[in-house]
Amino acid sequence: MISGNWERILYLIAAVLFITGLKRLQSPETARQGNRISAIGMLIAIVVTLVETQIISYTAILAGAIVGGTLGLFLAYRIRMTAMPQMVALLNGLGGGASLLVAAAEYLNTNSRGVAASVDVAASTQLGVLIGAVTLTGSVVAWAKLQEVMTGKPITFPAQKVVNALLFLMIVALGVWLTMDANAPRAAFFALVAISLLLGVLLVIPIGGADMPVVISLLNSYSGIAGAMTGFIIQNEVLIISGALVGSSGIILSQVMCKAMNRSLGNVIFGAFGGSSSSSGKLAEGLTVQTTNIEEAALQLAYAQNVIVVPG
Repeated sequence: MISGNWERILYLIAAVLFITGLKRLQSPETARQGNRISAIGMLIAIVVTLVETQIISYTAILAGAIVGGTLGLFLAYRIRMTAMPQMVALLNGLGGGASLLVAAAEYLNTNSRGVAASVDVAASTQLGVLIGAVTLTGSVVAWAKLQEVMTGKPITFPAQKVVNALLFLMIVALGVWLTMDANAPRAAFFALVAISLLLGVLLVIPIGGADMPVVISLLNSYSGIAGAMTGFIIQNEVLIISGALVGSSGIILSQVMCKAMNRSLGNVIFGAFGGSSSSSGKLAEGLTVQTTNIEEAALQLAYAQNVIVVPG
């Protein structure tokens, strides 16, 4: 058992390590060191949490650590760098799914005991469900597009934005109901989960695969925000801090990428972009796209004085 003061001091140390590690990630030369520093901070946070909550049986925790660690090590060695965006998308989805499960477990546990949760915990629970579910299904769709399991072209249908808006309003209504009424039926909660999962799919399918890195960065931010909501639910300070760091850094990165691509963040979330607007090979200015081969491209680059690379 760790005293309250020592627990907060160790959590503060872990938070400082998170911030330091994130700072070191801004440069390729220090990125590995940043990863190690952040990993040490996470180890401290996990150990303190396990000791403080007085876990009686560590069987399930050790089993999860062994399985998860083995799978992570396997992916780290087998996944090529060119497939890293897909892997990041899946990891974002797992983070969102974990937050969804924690929020659902908290709600079902409170509901089964007939105890009314405080308004802040109830609101955090519903937000954790919404953001976690959207992150989970949205990340799976992003992975499927990049992995070419499904088409990378934007998938749209009539009144798509209207449908998304109606689904979001339904989620808000259900969330407010579940927050304010402790005796709300469980069917309302399961409906909230199902609609949130559907919304995650519908928000990502209109975005083309070429612009999916922006969406993955945004989903990474969502996973951090969902983690922060989970921290409020279980009242864990270091989880709130780490989730806020991931959420804020993901949003900043998304804004930087959008600015570089001359797009707004609202267009990323609600607009259908990333697809080919024309298949005739004509540019907007009336110019014609010219194809080439590797040898000619290498020759042109060797003699070029200025080269402009346009992503997407």
